[in-house]
Amino acid sequence: MTPVFLTVDTEFAWRHHRAGLNMKAIYDRFIEPVGVGLSYQLDVLRRHGLKATFFIDPMPADIFGIDPVRRMVEAVLEAGQEVQLHCHPHWQQARVDDRGAAHDRFQLYEYDRDEQQVVLARATELLMAAGAPRPVAFRAGSYAANDDTLAALAALGFTYDSSHNGAEPKHSRITLPARQVAPVTWPSGTPGIIEVPVTVIEDRPGHLRTFQICALSTEESCDALEHAAASGHAAVTIVSHSFELANRSATRANAVHVRRFDALCEMLHQMASVLPTRHFAEMPALRLGQEDAVLGPDSLRTRWRQAEQLWSNLVEERRA
Repeated sequence: MTPVFLTVDTEFAWRHHRAGLNMKAIYDRFIEPVGVGLSYQLDVLRRHGLKATFFIDPMPADIFGIDPVRRMVEAVLEAGQEVQLHCHPHWQQARVDDRGAAHDRFQLYEYDRDEQQVVLARATELLMAAGAPRPVAFRAGSYAANDDTLAALAALGFTYDSSHNGAEPKHSRITLPARQVAPVTWPSGTPGIIEVPVTVIEDRPGHLRTFQICALSTEESCDALEHAAASGHAAVTIVSHSFELANRSATRANAVHVRRFDALCEMLHQMASVLPTRHFAEMPALRLGQEDAVLGPDSLRTRWRQAEQLWSNLVEERRA
């Protein structure tokens, strides 16, 4: 069997803070937008009997208080899903009502190893203060981790990181090959840290694309899952976000993205015997260091997604 990590990055939007929105408005737009946010996703997962990991960023608690983070954590745990750690470090210096004038460095790799350990220790403290169990897995905001991040996580007792994304070389700076999709202990000799890369596909020759709800069509997702199962991949790691099923202005659902999420959950339900969803906290046995090959390109499949994406951008994103 190939375990599947269905992950949802759950966070506040910096752009809404910059726009001067208060905490309630930011929560409504980024965590529970127009009926297709966190609560909807948890319900769909429940109906399909799936396990998912919600990487929650607690850093905004330093300016908005712990209550909104606790609200996220409680919703996830009550639904039988797991909470793990996410972190956008720039929130550390933010101030209420300053429209983003004050902030720290945006990307975790901009901090040295010792600084990262301090940031991650603080983030862990906040997440647990919101009611989460001690996290064992981490994903950097914007995938912006490097090898120092893994060393800091090891020092803090984490077991897993899931920040490596070969489709995002600008931000994802862990020194693994772009096409590394199989879990691996990294850096070599770092005890306890297992890198669980985000799954990518090759949508056209030489170009990688993230296995993400808003990035792949249903057909691409289906092919990626079937490829992983047939090839005996060590793991599949899928990305979504709490806000991803709504349009960018959070005024209505994006029907294309909702259909993709619902279809993905149905596929995972149907394929559970070979692609079971797992929680990191279960410490599932992973085959480490396999040389799993990414799904290769298919021009017809890619053109169909591009047409679907055009409809999403020109119609679904602009409807009032």
